[in-house]
Amino acid sequence: MDAQLIEHMMNPKNYGTLAASNAEGIGKNPENGEKVAVYLRVMDDEEQPYIDEIAFQAIGCTTTVVAGSMLTEEAKGLNLNGAHNLVDATMKLLDKLPPEDAACSEMVALAIRAAVDTYLKRQEDPEYPAITYQVKYSCVVKDENGKEEK
Repeated sequence: MDAQLIEHMMNPKNYGTLAASNAEGIGKNPENGEKVAVYLRVMDDEEQPYIDEIAFQAIGCTTTVVAGSMLTEEAKGLNLNGAHNLVDATMKLLDKLPPEDAACSEMVALAIRAAVDTYLKRQEDPEYPAITYQVKYSCVVKDENGKEEK
C-alpha cells in the first residue's frame, strides 16, 4: 500500500461537517444503507463560482472514507465545471473496477455531484433541499473465504 493511501486512511482530510456550507449533497447505496454527505462552501467572487471549502461525512467502510478524503482534496479549489469533470473522470475510472470496489468511490463522487447540483439549484431557489444520488454499482460484502455475506 502506498504512503499516500495510508495517510488518507489514518488521517482522512476534510472529514466532518462545514458550518459555513452553502450546499450539501448525498451519495447513497440503498442496498446496504451506506451513504456519504458532502458539504461545500462555494465562493463566487471570481469569474466562476469555485469550491472554497469542502467536507464530508460517511456511514461506510474504510474504502469510502479514503475515497472521500482523496476526492475532496482533488475538488478543493475547482470551479463548478472542474468539479463536474472530476466526477465524470472518476466515474470513467470506476467502470474498470470490480463493482464492489467501485461502489465506495462512486458514492463519494455522486455526493460531490449532488452538492454542486444543489448549489446550482439554490441560485434559483435558496430553500432547495440537498440532492441525493444513488449508486449503480453493488457493494456486496464478502467474508474471509470470499463468499457473499447474507
